[in-house]
Amino acid sequence: MAIGPDDRLYVCAGNYVNCLSSAGQSGLELALEGPASCVAVARDGTIFAGLRDHIEVFNAKGARTARWESPDPKTWLTGLAAGAKDVFAADAGKLVVLRYDRSGKVVGRIGRKNAERNVPGFIVPSPFLDVIIHRDGLLRVNNPGRHRVEAYTFEGDLEGAWGKPSAAIEGFCGCCNPIAIAQLADGRVVTCEKGIPRVKIYSATGVFDSVVAGAESFPENAHACTDLNDCVHGGIDAAADADGRIYILDIVTSDVRVLKRKG
Repeated sequence: MAIGPDDRLYVCAGNYVNCLSSAGQSGLELALEGPASCVAVARDGTIFAGLRDHIEVFNAKGARTARWESPDPKTWLTGLAAGAKDVFAADAGKLVVLRYDRSGKVVGRIGRKNAERNVPGFIVPSPFLDVIIHRDGLLRVNNPGRHRVEAYTFEGDLEGAWGKPSAAIEGFCGCCNPIAIAQLADGRVVTCEKGIPRVKIYSATGVFDSVVAGAESFPENAHACTDLNDCVHGGIDAAADADGRIYILDIVTSDVRVLKRKG
């Protein structure tokens, strides 16, 4: 799920990406070669749809303009972020974030374990790896097996990380959380968790802010996991618009909820 520059919502649904207004009215429907796994929309309206092993590109009117080839047989794309010149794809299969130029050429691989660069590597027990371009110019990538969010330059230098394994509300519990991240207009980071499904907000540097929705909001999703240390079912995703509304996609119930901060 992603928010476009016009604050429209783009949702992966089967072999399609559906575009919806904030009121839920249907717009574009993009047909893909296979099941959609992630989507991102650039400021110029270009739509990037990720399938398991490749990316398809559409213009703002919904016409397909390109199909980028799969970078590896083991690729499993689970997150996308589109910038002015770059597209970043989280590859949960190869444990990297792929950096593409706008022609579809892979020009970098970020997050691969490298002791010399002090990069510990991603631990992704189940296919939940996400990436956003933060307003501070750095990428944010969840590292679920390490229970934290990491900040990288476009060149792949690790600039910082925050998060800790804990059952307390400010931490991340289970085998592998957070599973998805989003960004508010002021730079705060929204995180999503599975097992005990919840959506929370942190500052850009990882200071816990508040809970958006707790496990009581997702009873069916919570029951999808029978073992918090080995949970591959369920899951939620989130996106935020310019007015601070947070959209939450429940993968189990297949609905989108729109929440706004009280007060």
